[in-house]
Amino acid sequence: MWNIILTCLVPIFVVMALGYAAGKTNAFTGENARILNKLVLNYALPAALFLSIVKADREMLFADLQLTLVSTLVILAVFLWSYFGCYKFFRHTRKEAAVCALIAGSPTIGFLGFAVLDPMFGATTTTGLVVAIVAIVVNAITIPIGLWLLNPAADGSATAGQKPSNAFVSAIRQPVVWAPVLAVIFVLTGIRIPAELDPSFELIAKANSGVAVFAAGLTLSAQKFVFDKEIWYNTFVKLLLMPGALLLVGLLVGIEGEKLQMLVMAGALPPAFSGIIIGSRYQTYVRVGTSSLAISTFLFMLSAPFWIWITRLVAP
Repeated sequence: MWNIILTCLVPIFVVMALGYAAGKTNAFTGENARILNKLVLNYALPAALFLSIVKADREMLFADLQLTLVSTLVILAVFLWSYFGCYKFFRHTRKEAAVCALIAGSPTIGFLGFAVLDPMFGATTTTGLVVAIVAIVVNAITIPIGLWLLNPAADGSATAGQKPSNAFVSAIRQPVVWAPVLAVIFVLTGIRIPAELDPSFELIAKANSGVAVFAAGLTLSAQKFVFDKEIWYNTFVKLLLMPGALLLVGLLVGIEGEKLQMLVMAGALPPAFSGIIIGSRYQTYVRVGTSSLAISTFLFMLSAPFWIWITRLVAP
């Protein structure tokens, strides 16, 4: 666990602190942050999502429909709970609630999935299966839904003559949506991308995490960092509600042993950076979202050992 903290979580805070310092010293401006976010959202993140999903295979997905269904239903349910909670309880707009759901209702499986699960359970086929399934749910289902909800036509604020269907069209045209969807189509149809092409995607994909975290710190430097009930609520949803629901539903349907432990740990990961990137790109829910990311990432150091203990207790 200490190895995970030092090699995976501490670098997040270091890079975020660098971005924060760069903003406070005016080495970078808010406009620079928007440019960095545009780079990540339109190029680096789509490449990273496509590459992570397309490495899965159809047999893996259909080999364990139980795991696929539980992952899909629970993550989507928590995503929608986060959306409606932000909209109804905290009186935000639907656009702000959509970004909230992308943060509090989505684990950062692409960045930390293998980094956390491999040291705990080993680089096994089951580890790859869990990471691949959760990544597909987050990147090919919740991100498109979140971007659809962000569209003005989905918020009831469309101009005269604008059709609600335009919200879907606008969302699906975003690279961060169609890239993972295309990857899922490749997986389901059995189309394989030659390994020799991986470097072409990896070169830009590797910029995703570092630039995204730096931009988050840069964005945070222009905001007032807050500790309020909404931050703690978002942290509760991400670190406790999602893994707890995965554990409960997994037990009810009969998922056992390390497979259930891996699934719970995948759900317990901190918020997805894609939510922060999207929020910053649209200048929506930035202050609360970035603060939620920072607090949740820090408290993951405490929640992770708890979920390791509880899952091994009930699902040995």
